[in-house]
Amino acid sequence: MPNNPEMTVGQLSSRSGVAVSALHFYEAKGLIRSRRTAGNQRRFPRDTLRRIAFIRVSQRVGIPLKTIQEALSALPDERTPTREDWARLSTMWQYELDDRIRQLERLRHGLTDCIACGCLSLDRCALANPDDVAAARGPGSRLMIPPRESCAPCEV
Repeated sequence: MPNNPEMTVGQLSSRSGVAVSALHFYEAKGLIRSRRTAGNQRRFPRDTLRRIAFIRVSQRVGIPLKTIQEALSALPDERTPTREDWARLSTMWQYELDDRIRQLERLRHGLTDCIACGCLSLDRCALANPDDVAAARGPGSRLMIPPRESCAPCEV
């Protein structure tokens, strides 16, 4: 294995700590790629380990897979992200993460208020929505999550 530039799915799973099923999912979503041998077995380039590390770190900080896939597909020749790529993407994603942190802090504060009232008093509960008045503000959760502020341009 030391001089082999390719890895089997099992080797990739073992080295990356990611389940084989997750690797198949990543491949189906276009996050990683393999070639097929004459026996129809997957072979992954060794730099796939770095792509998987990039994917896992991005997921861990809350970046959706679709956003990760868009970032990876924007790289020339679908190459593995470099340190410079990560710096550019993480700077861009900071706006989204800061927005998510604000939403979570608001949620935490609202839940404290809700737990304090025990939801026994609908006239004071932060989650109460009599007569569905929140419907006029659009679909989805509107009582705990404020409208999105404008973010930095989402370009890679």
